[in-house]
This record gives sequence, C-alpha cells and structure tokens, in this order.
Amino acid sequence: MFERKKINTSKIILAIHSTDKSFGFGLRELNKNNFQKKFFIKDFDKDLSNNLIEDLSLFINKNSSFKLIQRIVITVGPSNFNASRLIVTCSKSLAQQIRCPLDNYSNFEIIARGLITNNHHSILKNNNTFWIINKLKKRGYIAGKYNFELKKNQTKKLIVKELVRPKLCKNLEKDSIHFEVSFNIKEELEELLNLSYLNHQNSISNSWEDVLPIYPISPVN
Repeated sequence: MFERKKINTSKIILAIHSTDKSFGFGLRELNKNNFQKKFFIKDFDKDLSNNLIEDLSLFINKNSSFKLIQRIVITVGPSNFNASRLIVTCSKSLAQQIRCPLDNYSNFEIIARGLITNNHHSILKNNNTFWIINKLKKRGYIAGKYNFELKKNQTKKLIVKELVRPKLCKNLEKDSIHFEVSFNIKEELEELLNLSYLNHQNSISNSWEDVLPIYPISPVN
C-alpha cells in the first residue's frame, strides 16, 4: 500500500514584490512557534505579463494552496512600472475573491526599514529623518521621506513613518540625509512577511479597494 503524502494545511501569508530588474514571491505559515518561509525570485524577461501570473500559480501550488492564503502583502512601487501594475491588479483580484486583507507598502519604505535595521546607529548620530532616492537621468529624483524611532522596551520595537510617499522631485532638500535606492529582494520579501504577520497579530485588516501602484513618471520615460 502506498503511503499517503502529508498535505500542509497551515494558513499562510503571501508576499509579492518587484524591483527594477526582478520580481519575487514569499510565503510563511501563521503558526507562531513553528513556521516555514518559502521564496521564489526571478529576473524579468520579455513576457512579464504571462510569467508573473504563471510563476505565482506554480509557486503557490508547489508549497501550499490558494485556499489557505490568510493575508496578502505587496509592494506597490516605485519600481518596474509593468510589474507594479500587474502585482496590484493580481493581488487585488485575489484578495477580493479570497476575502482576505491586502497589506501594501512602497518599495522605498521597505528599503528604509532595512537600512535602519542594519545601520540605525550611524543615522541617529545625525538625524532620524532621511530620504530614499533614485536619481533620474534628466528629470531629477524619485524620492520618499522617512522618520523612525526605536521604542526602548524589551522588544526594542522599530517604528517607521513614511512622511512623504515616493514622488518626483526636481531637487533635494538642503542638508538632508539621503540614501540611493539599493534593492535586496529576498530581505525585502522577508520584511513584507514580517510586517503582514504583525498586522495579523494586531487584527489590522487592510482592504484591497484603495490600493494603487506608485509610479511618479510616465512609463514611456
């Protein structure tokens, strides 16, 4: 007699994220004491519209089931315009059909959180407010402004606020602290999963209805 394959029936969080050159998915179980994380990362190719949906379906079916998704968390840009648009459209459709919360963050906020986590002492020496920027060839900068504080308690909770959503700027503020965009897609997927899990713990239910991609300039440019 064949041994029946064990099927994982744990509820999961799904993360979908893109940078300027790649896209990826991540998932984690909601079991606090014994959870697993899975990742898939792929560089863009010419047929992104088909690949993103097909690769997502394969990733979910390989590791879990669409029926087990409890939350979805995504980045909405700014990054590759087509990827941001597809991620938002796909995730909104899924969240509506599954009836689950849809958490969303700007790419720059996730980068800012990683920067603070790895380098907060050097930032604190000057100021706890800074910019994440992407310098354009002709049109200035895409820039987002961030503020953070570390709560001095047992968990040293990190609180990050996005003061200015990423937008097109001709010039930067004088004497401002700024950091160039630098993506690490796996670390950013992990951060997305962690943030969504915290929202789950705090019973925060973000709706899919008002989620829109961020792209400050025309995709033609």
